[in-house]
Amino acid sequence: MSRTPVVLVTGFDPFGGEAVNPSQQIAQALDGEIIAGHRIVGAILPTQFGAAPEMLEKLIARHRPALVLALGQAGGREGISLERVAINLIDARIPDNAGSQPVDVRIVDNAANAYFSTLPIKAMLQRLHAAGIPAALSQSAGAFVCNQVFYALMHALRRRRTRGGFVHVPYLPEQAARHACAPWMPLDAMVGAVRLCLETALTTSTDAHYAAGALD
Repeated sequence: MSRTPVVLVTGFDPFGGEAVNPSQQIAQALDGEIIAGHRIVGAILPTQFGAAPEMLEKLIARHRPALVLALGQAGGREGISLERVAINLIDARIPDNAGSQPVDVRIVDNAANAYFSTLPIKAMLQRLHAAGIPAALSQSAGAFVCNQVFYALMHALRRRRTRGGFVHVPYLPEQAARHACAPWMPLDAMVGAVRLCLETALTTSTDAHYAAGALD
């Protein structure tokens, strides 16, 4: 098992008053699976500006993954959101789980203003649509901890051969019930969607137009 290449899948713990976080449950559900010859390691990051990037870097150093897919919750969005770009900015609308609420702060000083995902997001989108799963490309991962982790991930991978990216998932049904008219998706459907994304990413080359690009 130790010789099997690893894919790191991260989720977040609940935040913003929610009792659950679907990204956490997806990462836990996929932990230990073998997908396209790779062993999935699921890990949960704290929804904290100070702790999340540090834990992510430790996970990358420990597991030396061939690919990293970070997941996050985007309540109010419909379907699966394949994030295209991470920006070098924190502008927190609400406090994180440690009570921190930075405004207009760069994630990494003297670094690129943005990074593109290095996953084949268009091929992933086609695969999801073919399976009848609601999904779309997203031009913004926001400016909260999700975007910070996405940016920190791509900054950490900028000189590695490891590919990485970020996917947002909608509310679970029990969360949507607390938010009038909020879109939702069953957990098993989200797990299946992320599994398809991983299969596609591991068997498809990165979209050439978005490969490993940094925006200065």
